[in-house]
Amino acid sequence: MLDDTDRQIIHILTIEPRASFRTIAEVTGISDQTAARRYRRLSEAAGLRVLGAVDGTRLGWTDWFVRLQAVPGCADSIAEALARRPDTSWVRLASGGTEVVCTLAERTAEQRDALLLRGLPGSRRVAQISAHSILHDFTPGPWQKIARALSPAQLELLGSPAGPARAGTGTALLPEDEPLLAELARDGRASHAALAAAVHWHESTVRRRMDELRRAGLLHFEIDLDNRAFGLNVQAMLWLSVEPGRLDETGRALASHREIPFAAATTGPTNLLASAVFHDTRHLYEYLTGELAALPGVTSVQTAPIIRTLKRTGSVH
Repeated sequence: MLDDTDRQIIHILTIEPRASFRTIAEVTGISDQTAARRYRRLSEAAGLRVLGAVDGTRLGWTDWFVRLQAVPGCADSIAEALARRPDTSWVRLASGGTEVVCTLAERTAEQRDALLLRGLPGSRRVAQISAHSILHDFTPGPWQKIARALSPAQLELLGSPAGPARAGTGTALLPEDEPLLAELARDGRASHAALAAAVHWHESTVRRRMDELRRAGLLHFEIDLDNRAFGLNVQAMLWLSVEPGRLDETGRALASHREIPFAAATTGPTNLLASAVFHDTRHLYEYLTGELAALPGVTSVQTAPIIRTLKRTGSVH
């Protein structure tokens, strides 16, 4: 179970994922060594990680959400094969183990065709495939809703998070950035010295390039954490059909719910996708018949319980 200090550390990392252990110690009132020890324990026991990620929307990349209906007994092996792919994230088994859901990243039209037309499992084990382009993400920083634990005084001590990216910086992603981004995708809290050693750059070059990419909005950091650390033991995917004129309003309202760590507008027969977390099935029922039912413009809802997560943000489990 998480105690108050654990929750405060997680809250700090949702605001500034690369906050130093000294900063964490000052805000929480513990020593630097205790902050480091607590972070390691949370990493081991609750899967806490900080990951560097590229904002592909600024580069014209597209994420696809894919649903595969498998014949009984075959979904496990299909999901495992998808989880091993470097271009997938959030690979899950749903709907009693007959459905696989995942996210695929597309950088170019050629890559999209390779992924969606030739790269996905296409044998007789797959009964149906549907792909939904993610048009707009309503939920940046999803853990900030769940991990609120800092007092106003602690928030003031932590200071303001980094401001929004500046438009027109002229910074572009370069081929030589790939090794640095790969290291940050493995450990977004790696020190500048460790990153410099890994990519064979000077430490000042690493620091300067990371600052440039962050100011341009190309590089951001997010945390990954097992929902069960907060007692959220039931997960589900929700597919909503919403009147087009109310899609933005409804998406924003949905994203404000504590139960929704991710919500996005998509293409396809349904136009609003959400990942939801609950304490138990009673909580799920109360949400479906309460807050969700009260959303404006919703004409239908599909619910698929998640029974197993094989891969979260780039990590195979």
